[in-house]
Amino acid sequence: MPPVLQTADGSHTLVSEIFGQTYHSAAGAVAESQRIFIELGLHEMARRQAAFSILEMGFGTGLNALMSHREASRLGLQVHYTAIEAYPVPPEGFQGLNYDYFLKTSILQQLHTCPWETSVPFGPAFTLHKHAGTFQDFLQKTSRCFDLVYFDAFAPDVQPELWSEALFTLLAAHVRPGGLLTTYSSKGSVRRALAAAGFRVEKHPGPGSKREVVRAERI
Repeated sequence: MPPVLQTADGSHTLVSEIFGQTYHSAAGAVAESQRIFIELGLHEMARRQAAFSILEMGFGTGLNALMSHREASRLGLQVHYTAIEAYPVPPEGFQGLNYDYFLKTSILQQLHTCPWETSVPFGPAFTLHKHAGTFQDFLQKTSRCFDLVYFDAFAPDVQPELWSEALFTLLAAHVRPGGLLTTYSSKGSVRRALAAAGFRVEKHPGPGSKREVVRAERI
């Protein structure tokens, strides 16, 4: 069973038994997702258009999808959310998470247990499509383009192949011009790989004590 940890803001995270890494920051799981993916990603895209598509690298605990559903419903958006996960969290992992209690939501279990490989509506504002497999395989097979990417892979020193110029170049072909990518890593090697792949990279203040995170725009 994946170990459940309480982070500094009171919300939970899990520890990946495969990679030995937490899925979210120990400084605050919800705080991290709120700043990096909701504020810098979803809110910025919502200022531009009311309907858009999101691609998430790593469905993981479901927290980013849950928070995106909550915001899409609150703001009256239409969001189609595609999540890629090579190592789905088992029920004994996600059933112990406190996100619904913490966020005053009620659909975390449904997000995890709804069918894979099909589009599932969660009300008028949000549709979820989960793909089981690697990010590289998905990008090589899909013809779809996306408006916003939540890039939430495990750290570059743990999954270096997912933070490479080659991967970002493959990803860039599936991001619309002007589309956004947000991620917690602001390492120089990550910023350079994004820039070489055709993104304009910006550093932004991170959540809590994290000094900076990245938002990149597809040129």
